[in-house]
Amino acid sequence: MVDAQYEMMCPAIAPIFGYFGVIFATVLSNMGAAYGTAKAGVGIMKAGVLCPELIWKNLIPIIMAGVNGIYGLITAIIILNNIASPNVDGFRVYSLYTGFGHLAAGLSCGLCGLASGMCIGISGDSGIRAFTQVDYMSKNAPRKGLRGQMASKKKGGGAESVFVGSVLIQVFGGNLALYGMITAIILTQTYYQCEDN
Repeated sequence: MVDAQYEMMCPAIAPIFGYFGVIFATVLSNMGAAYGTAKAGVGIMKAGVLCPELIWKNLIPIIMAGVNGIYGLITAIIILNNIASPNVDGFRVYSLYTGFGHLAAGLSCGLCGLASGMCIGISGDSGIRAFTQVDYMSKNAPRKGLRGQMASKKKGGGAESVFVGSVLIQVFGGNLALYGMITAIILTQTYYQCEDN
């Protein structure tokens, strides 16, 4: 390969783009996981005041938000394993093309994980509060002599329907991070290596 072309295709700074992909995949995915955990955790603690027995059941958004961090870690490991170091002669094989692909992979996984974590946190917080409030009202309706929908339900007063709807919303929100990780894995498979002549 001609020296000028080699320096343009595989410069010494090319791996920095791959390492930035690792950083973005890990940091942004974990920011989403942290936000989702914090937002849903606030809802769990507030709902626990009314119905402490529902705290364990309401942990689903915490678990789903934490999975986003795992997706970022998996993507970071895949990218790290594909960053090629120079050979024994000091010849660089890692190209800008590969570096940009790894950067795109990290951003794809990281930003999707961040969006997913925000979605899970906000919908989880609202779902937990709604589920707990409906459950609390249905359990206390007969004692207070209330009539209508809350008193007419046999078990749960409609709280189970709210719970199922909340979990479905969180599942579809969690899929966003999975799509980002799948895209990242595909992007890590595109590479170009410089060859020593």
